[in-house]
Amino acid sequence: MTRKLYYEDEYLSEFDAQVLTCEPQDGKWQVTLNQTAFFPEGGGQWPDLGHLGNVNVLDVQEQGDEVLHFTDGPLVPGDAVHGSIDWERRFSVMQQHSGEHIFSGLVHAHYGYDNVGFHIGTDAVTMDFNGMLTMEQALEIEQEVNQFIYKNIPIEHLILVGEEKETLEYRSKKPIEGELRIIRIPGADTCACCGTHVKMTGAIGQVKVLGIQKYKSGVRVSILCGKRALEYEDRVLEEMDRIRILLSSKGENAAGIVEHLLEDRRQLRYEREQMAMQLFEMQMEKEKTESIRVIVCPALSPESTAKAAGKLAAGATVALVISGTEELHPFAMGMEAGNVRELTKQMCAAFNGKGGGKPEMTQGKIACADEAMLRSWLTSAIEQSK
Repeated sequence: MTRKLYYEDEYLSEFDAQVLTCEPQDGKWQVTLNQTAFFPEGGGQWPDLGHLGNVNVLDVQEQGDEVLHFTDGPLVPGDAVHGSIDWERRFSVMQQHSGEHIFSGLVHAHYGYDNVGFHIGTDAVTMDFNGMLTMEQALEIEQEVNQFIYKNIPIEHLILVGEEKETLEYRSKKPIEGELRIIRIPGADTCACCGTHVKMTGAIGQVKVLGIQKYKSGVRVSILCGKRALEYEDRVLEEMDRIRILLSSKGENAAGIVEHLLEDRRQLRYEREQMAMQLFEMQMEKEKTESIRVIVCPALSPESTAKAAGKLAAGATVALVISGTEELHPFAMGMEAGNVRELTKQMCAAFNGKGGGKPEMTQGKIACADEAMLRSWLTSAIEQSK
């Protein structure tokens, strides 16, 4: 059984231990020690990384009463070894986990929802609740969480066994047998937890809600805590500064300027579409006498391409409209009476494209915008199908 120093002192970043075993496994070495400060992955929390002697610890997992360290080099069983964990990573994880506790505890207190999923990701900390929250409600919880942080309340660690477990009300995702480890933040949360946490709420620094989305029967809330929240806010401010410079704005009216620019953009797109359709209709006049009609009109949007093909197909054996200026060109193929699916399939194979749709109208992209080549190919393909 590995002695778990990370429960005795969560701020312990260096320790000495004896190597018990070291075995090769999948290009790494699996090492067990008589004691360790390396926290193993579990409960939504990352494993600690760091060093054991002169080898790197790449992963840490728990197996029964043992903690398995996966390293990039071997250690000698029986030898003494000095361990050091990546403290910056550990402390950040402790900030995230502690902030999550207060947030989840307050959601449970105010709305009765359970936290049914928790994960510390590279971009954000996510919490899944089995009930609905609005962004406004999540931000209200955020304000309350930060008030608990400002008060700098001690985060308590309790170990309960036997009947003691029945006397305390606490949050838990599942029933727990044997010894019960409780994290309690007076007034905010009491929860069964196997993770590591800061000693005082003030060490969390801050909690910032990043977003909320519907998830299964409830919501997923994304947050960041401590240094990670500050780094995120710095990136947002940097982007805002760039926007202000581009808009020649002091910042207070940046949103109004962007709204005005977006409206101008919508109007320009509309006018461009109108001009593109007028150009298409001029081209269509020249195609009216043809049974196989092909028009290449780069200015058409993908949405207008299908509309144009529908117009062009009236009275034609087949009609093909090509648009766009990229390497793969949007197309729409129509037939007034018949099925263009097989013809579309053959054309996509011939011109490195893909597409599909209804029998009377298909859409997709192909790597050709040569009107003469496409007309010749369509003529040949239709002749061969007769």
